[in-house]
Amino acid sequence: MLANNTPMATTTTRKSATERRDEILAAALHEFAAHGLDGASTDAIAKAAGISQPYVFRLFGTKKKLFMASVERCLRETLEMFHTASAGLSGEDALSAIGERYTELVATDPVYLHAQLQSYAACDDPEIREVVRHGYGELVKFAERVSGLPSERIARSSGCVPQDG
Repeated sequence: MLANNTPMATTTTRKSATERRDEILAAALHEFAAHGLDGASTDAIAKAAGISQPYVFRLFGTKKKLFMASVERCLRETLEMFHTASAGLSGEDALSAIGERYTELVATDPVYLHAQLQSYAACDDPEIREVVRHGYGELVKFAERVSGLPSERIARSSGCVPQDG
């Protein structure tokens, strides 16, 4: 209180739209990973982010656009993990480091794996399919570039093609 019995004004720092967007995407990643596009609740996402549901729609427009933004972020962060894991390495060493780090990540926090699986499950939608194709393509291109190995070898390492023998 001030001397004249008026309350002191308190200041709170408002979060920017970018900060709120990041919080929403973090909450959406978990919700979509657990429930998929159709089963996820935008109300649950809003509550987890500490905002109102209308604000989610103000920032993203639709649940599908929120899902696509969440998928983009998940795959981008996976690519960043690939970069970190393979820093200073090349060839089989780079590929092994990426594989080990990814295995460690999904073993300790399977949210990224679940989110990726949910994104693949939603690929019957052409817009979602394009987001997934682009993000997954970036992962493959990076693995090819950093390892210097042919795409067939990358596919075998990822489990997409059966191993010989």
